[in-house]
Amino acid sequence: MIRIAEDNDWKGLLEIYAYYVEQTAVTFEYEVPSAEEFRERIRRTLRRYPYLISETDGRITGYAYAGPLKERRAYDWSVETTVYTAKDARGHGIGRKLYKALERALALQNVINLNACIAYPDPEDEYLTKNSARFHEHMGYRHVGRFHKCGYKFGRWYDIVWMEKCISTHPRRPSEVRDFCDIRDEYMKFLESQS
Repeated sequence: MIRIAEDNDWKGLLEIYAYYVEQTAVTFEYEVPSAEEFRERIRRTLRRYPYLISETDGRITGYAYAGPLKERRAYDWSVETTVYTAKDARGHGIGRKLYKALERALALQNVINLNACIAYPDPEDEYLTKNSARFHEHMGYRHVGRFHKCGYKFGRWYDIVWMEKCISTHPRRPSEVRDFCDIRDEYMKFLESQS
């Protein structure tokens, strides 16, 4: 089941994220955020963008959200997307389902460009593989840039790659981007129809 994150979901989401902070270079964050900081991240995202979670048998098994690519207004039609799945839930299609649901919400908002910033190893090691880049390729993203040795974690240097996907055409005069709160009810009906 996929649903919109709520304020009290922070603990299950933070448990998923903590693994990636402490055991991997998937995120370049060094320390697990505090409960309050993580809750504020969720609240801040939901003011403008979707923050979705996947539940399996009442347990949170993954989450995906969007955020601004940049803060200036000309970037409104572009977002940065993020997805995480629980360590023991990987490989079951949860990430794909979350991203498809996220794309639907962003389309309702009139967003056009989806961008993903992905930690990228050269070579792969025990902290980071190319699985995230491969996943995004399968989701229709394409490579558009690479920064070399720009992240340092676990005593190693890692690259990042930028990937993008366009979910609609680029009209001469695009429709204004709507805040997620303005399309929330419409999107809830979509989620209910998928259950």
